[in-house]
Order: sequence, then structure tokens, then C-alpha cells
Amino acid sequence: MERGGYGYGAGALVLQAMLLSGCDGEVATPLPTPTPTAAAALPTPAPVTGDERLILAFGDSLYAGYGLQRGQSLPDAVQARLRGDGINAKIVNAGVSGDTSAAGRQRLAFSLNNLPRKPDLVLLGLGGNDVLRQIAPAETRANMAAMLDELKKRSIPVMLTGMLAPPNLGPEYAGQFNRIWPDLAAQYQTALYPFILDGVIGNPALMQRDRVHPTAQGVAKIASKVAPLVAERLERLERD
Repeated sequence: MERGGYGYGAGALVLQAMLLSGCDGEVATPLPTPTPTAAAALPTPAPVTGDERLILAFGDSLYAGYGLQRGQSLPDAVQARLRGDGINAKIVNAGVSGDTSAAGRQRLAFSLNNLPRKPDLVLLGLGGNDVLRQIAPAETRANMAAMLDELKKRSIPVMLTGMLAPPNLGPEYAGQFNRIWPDLAAQYQTALYPFILDGVIGNPALMQRDRVHPTAQGVAKIASKVAPLVAERLERLERD
């Protein structure tokens, strides 16, 4: 898959149903109860050691685990990989299907205030529903920046998982939208996984029938790339 495009030809229109296919009917709770970690087939897991690292996964249906069994969401898969590597991580899944960046901005402080303590890291992944609605990139950028400002004010480190606009929305829109995450990552000095569906979208074996939400196998592939970045971020924070 080429960087900057989804690489699925006519399927570029798929994002017109992005993340809200079946999601509008779901009831959004301000802070979903963390789901149990999925049992992952990890070779000879390392013993879990050290103090517990609390991570808040704050995003939309791609975090919530839309269409998956309980325990199969991306936060579950990342937690399982971290713990398989001996990292004592607990990820609270605050993904809400259908959330735009504006909705996330409204509930972020509430979600943080209702955690048992300040998290060691926040995974922040929103924007898919903004591009569905073709919200002006300037609005998405402002909402994402406001959330990063809130986290900075609370001295909470962040890792962004980015989104890309499909090419059918035109080069001007896509250019403005796609720059949001790398620009903000540089401005706020946060870690960045540029496109959350990289290597998964467009592959029928890794995507659900709606072609926009990953299967459990697709989630596992994403987690295999995201978890090492999270581990690296936690290690760097421990050194600092």
C-alpha cells in the first residue's frame, strides 16, 4: 500500500461509510468499562514485572472494537502484546463508536477525571468520522489541538494514531486533512503511528464485510505495529 493513499482503487469510496456503518445506532457512554484482555497466542510470554502502567485508549469505533467479540478490540490486542513482552500495562478502552473529533473534545476531560489516577500515556485516535462528514480539516485540527492542549496541561504523554482521507475527496481536502497528524505530532512532540489502518484496509481477509472495520485478525496486525511503539514510548518516559 502506498503511503498517502488507501490503495484499493474504486474502494476509495468506502470511507463514505467510514466508522459510522452501524455505529449511529449505538449508545455512546462517556467512559466505557474496560474489556478483558483477549487471549493472544504469544510465544513464551515474558514474566510481567514492574509498576502498572495505566494507558487510556481514547478514540472512535476503531478503538471501541466495533463488530468484534468482547476482548478483541485494538486496546485489548495492544495490552496483550505489551504484557506478553513483560510490560505491566493496563489499557482502559474509552473508544466510542461514531465519535468525531468534536465529540471527543467534549468528553476527554470527563474521561480523564473518571480514571482511578492520571494515566501514564494516552493513545489518541479520532478523525475517521470527521472525514466521513467531510468536516473542514481546520475544524478537525482545532479539535485535535484542543485535546492535546488539555493533555499537555495535565502533563500526560500522548501517542497519536492518525487517519488519512480517501483520494476521492480531492487533493486539496486530502492534503489539508492528511497533514493534521504529522503536524500536531511535531508541534506537541508526541509519538505518531501515521495511519491506523495501514496494511489492513483493502485486504478482505483482514476487514469486516463493511470494508472499514478490521476483523480480529486485522486488529492483531495493527497491534503488532502499534504495540512496539507504545512500549518504546513507555520506556522513554521511564528514562526521562
